Amino acid sequence: MGLRPNLLTRRTAGVASTTLALLLSTAAVGVVPAASAFSAALGGACVEPADVHADARIKAGAAAKHEPNELTAAQVKEREADLTAALRERANRRTGAVAPLATVTIPVVVHVIQENTTRAGGNIPDSMITNQITVLNQAYSGATGGAATAFAFQLTKINRVTNPAWYPIVEGSSAERSMKTSLREGGKNTLNIYLGELSDDLLGWATFPQRRLSSMDGVVVLTESLPGGTATNYNQGDTASHEVGHWLNLYHTFQGGCSTTGDSVSDTPAEASPASGCPTGRNTCAAAGLDPITNFMDYSYDSCMYQFTPGQASRMLTAWNAYRAA
Repeated sequence: MGLRPNLLTRRTAGVASTTLALLLSTAAVGVVPAASAFSAALGGACVEPADVHADARIKAGAAAKHEPNELTAAQVKEREADLTAALRERANRRTGAVAPLATVTIPVVVHVIQENTTRAGGNIPDSMITNQITVLNQAYSGATGGAATAFAFQLTKINRVTNPAWYPIVEGSSAERSMKTSLREGGKNTLNIYLGELSDDLLGWATFPQRRLSSMDGVVVLTESLPGGTATNYNQGDTASHEVGHWLNLYHTFQGGCSTTGDSVSDTPAEASPASGCPTGRNTCAAAGLDPITNFMDYSYDSCMYQFTPGQASRMLTAWNAYRAA
């Protein structure tokens, strides 16, 4: 693996149409994904999870005060068991006329959180947002060189909010909860993206899918990480690609380190720790394969990440059918 070839040319050329080459057997509702490490169903009623189930991307070398980057083994076990339970629950609700979705167009609502009406205060042009949607569509269609996934993204609304009390956006704060509770739109199938200056050197964070819609559901992204932004090494739009991956139920490639379960996807090589920058030939685990530094779910510079794997594509579609499909 190496740096992605001609990526900027591909991105400026426009959004490629999504062509799927997925095996949908593991994505069928009612079938437990083979990569899942745990199979015990959770009992009892669904409850809104603690905010520690958020996930984040951090600038290289940053020393954030709070880093919601990794799930514990117990949290992963809980999530994998809940995915199994959600698949079974959905299968029990199905009728013969209902089939699992194979392709999905996700409506996107973008909330621009501003301190004031200046660019320095968060007021970015619409063009940066539309370019970000283009980057998402290219990343998830496989146009940048990875596996094609089932997902495409359609911008439905840009909502601009000037509120100094929400700026910067502080992960896990009461202000973040107030912001999302006030602004979130749509159902579980609607992607809400919150843009702004972020606390603690974070580039972004996301919630994982849940059986019951949470007011916190969505993705938070540093405004200047959008294409054309000022976040050096992180301004090609791949923070959003990364965080939307979490929203669609992907873990980091380095989740679990060199353990046998890792990120619960069989075709991403094991990785002991997050990559930084654009390392060449990095190999932190004894298992086969170099570290997946070009994967959207690592911590590499935007210039180095360009792909999802077929296993990640299948996992996202399985989770969509379990949690977010109507």
